[in-house]
Amino acid sequence: MIVSKKLLKQKKVTHGFFDMNGGKSSGIYKSLNCGPGSKDKKNNIEANLKIVKNKICKKSKKIFLLHQIHSNKFIFISKNFKLNKKKIKADAIITDQAKHPIAVLTADCAPILLYDNKRNMIAAIHAGWRGAFKGIINRVLTFMIKKGCKKNNITAVVGPCISQNSYNVGDDFKKKFLKKDKNNKKFFIKKKNIIYFNLPNFIKSELKSNKIAKIDMINIDTFNKRNNFFSARRSLRLKHDDYGRNISIIMINSTFQ
Repeated sequence: MIVSKKLLKQKKVTHGFFDMNGGKSSGIYKSLNCGPGSKDKKNNIEANLKIVKNKICKKSKKIFLLHQIHSNKFIFISKNFKLNKKKIKADAIITDQAKHPIAVLTADCAPILLYDNKRNMIAAIHAGWRGAFKGIINRVLTFMIKKGCKKNNITAVVGPCISQNSYNVGDDFKKKFLKKDKNNKKFFIKKKNIIYFNLPNFIKSELKSNKIAKIDMINIDTFNKRNNFFSARRSLRLKHDDYGRNISIIMINSTFQ
């Protein structure tokens, strides 16, 4: 489990970015696959999620997960929030409820964890290029501000995701970003006629444009096998028919600490 030094200083929250080690799954899912949307055995996924939950807090409620759809949609878990058996389609979760772990699943996309240490509110965002392009970061932060958070109190952590050196894209992809904003050119480089996109820096720029100053970049490339993270792009290159999912989680320990 990898942690943010900035968030680690905050005693009211517990968090972690989990890699692919320490679980029950086998084969291409070896071993801590936490993705219910994968083709892994259900009992293995449930066992892996339990391992993660116990690592964060044995006495907490069940980890809240979404049916992620690469959107800019989010949900807010309030005191009166009623859980449905069917997973909600969205890509970010916000809450101010203690002992209620929230998490996102990734396999090259960026997990973003947010925490306001005065308002005691957290968020977990699944930000692939689509969600980031559609403004999910801005939407989540705007909502948090409306709920009483202050930008200078928010710490943002961008977890392990695909790096620019591993993220080759097509010309149409680049044109899409330049059409939205010509300044997006800085997130692309070209080497040997191949275009590479910098997802972490694009996300960092989105956070900065929202006046978030306390940003922690984990800077671990999920595509690089040596880093021991699941990667959709690496699995595709290896011609696997599926891939495991990494989990990134955050929880408010108590409202009274």
